[in-house]
Amino acid sequence: MPEDLAALDRPFTHPPEPSELVTAAMQWHFAPDTGCPFWLERAKSLDFDPLHDVRSVADLSLFPDVADELRDVPVRDLIPRGYGKRPDIIGFYESGGTTGPPKRLPLIAEWADQLVGWTAANMESRGVSMESDWLALVPTGPHVFGELIRRQARLRGGTAFLIDMDPRWVKKCLALGHFKEAAEYAEHLIGQARNILETQEIGVLVATPPLLERMARDDRLVELINSQVHSILWSGAHMDADTRLLLTKEVFPGTRFHGGYGSTMILGGVDERAGSADGNECVIDPFSPYITFSVVDPETLSPVAYGERGRLLTRHVSRSMLLPNILERDVATRVCSPAGAAGDSVADVVPLPSVDERTLIEGVY
Repeated sequence: MPEDLAALDRPFTHPPEPSELVTAAMQWHFAPDTGCPFWLERAKSLDFDPLHDVRSVADLSLFPDVADELRDVPVRDLIPRGYGKRPDIIGFYESGGTTGPPKRLPLIAEWADQLVGWTAANMESRGVSMESDWLALVPTGPHVFGELIRRQARLRGGTAFLIDMDPRWVKKCLALGHFKEAAEYAEHLIGQARNILETQEIGVLVATPPLLERMARDDRLVELINSQVHSILWSGAHMDADTRLLLTKEVFPGTRFHGGYGSTMILGGVDERAGSADGNECVIDPFSPYITFSVVDPETLSPVAYGERGRLLTRHVSRSMLLPNILERDVATRVCSPAGAAGDSVADVVPLPSVDERTLIEGVY
């Protein structure tokens, strides 16, 4: 590999410097023989030259937010040509469709291995058993969450029992005022979880906060979880500090509790800082330099002060994908990131009630 692209080939255990990664990514994604059709065509309308003007994480702010364009672009136009005629594509995955038609991205094996390896190392450092089987109540199908959970469990020596979830159906029911149907669907999911917990040995439970709250109201489920589950991983929706305190200290006191933040626009998820749930804030650290965050004023896109709340802006920079400047539908508190990490850490991520006059419904995911 040419020296100027070597940063794209580093393992997560020895990541490149942020500016080194960004420079290499520009060379890859905007060269005719390695870039994807989407960015090579999009470059023609940019008022700057990515190959010469983008050298740092801060420079990524030059790019427009292309999230809405990903609703319509042919997904194969997002695959870099540098992978050749037979790229190792795991699948094409979609966003939840909360703000309109879903956005679609390819998941390439190289990135999945990097992300899952990093996440597994984080979990191992926190004492999660490598030989446990998992139970996950998460979106599968067109959503990447289930695929990453399946791979993470397998990498750690276990297997995942997946209970399929269609979050779009729940959101549609709630939008139409069909609250009884939405509640019945949630109970349908929990009933399947109960059967697995009664018949299988499960060490890790993965669920969204709304489903965990429902499970906490079922005495039999609480008994089953406390008798065998050693770790609960939650993500996919907001969990406030009071609920987190109740679940960790009173309902599931014998389990390790780990939160996370995920988005299709970062092609995965990142973990809660170890120990942060013991305080008032659930702090999420980036997977720097590949996934980075900023907390910004939504009007000016300038960073807010540390400790202040603003709109969450995300970036994904890797060989497999370039999503340099995505304004998410969430607000968060800006927190200092760990030493050496690019961008911000974030705390208490909460979805906006509406975007562009469209009411956002969280539902079960």
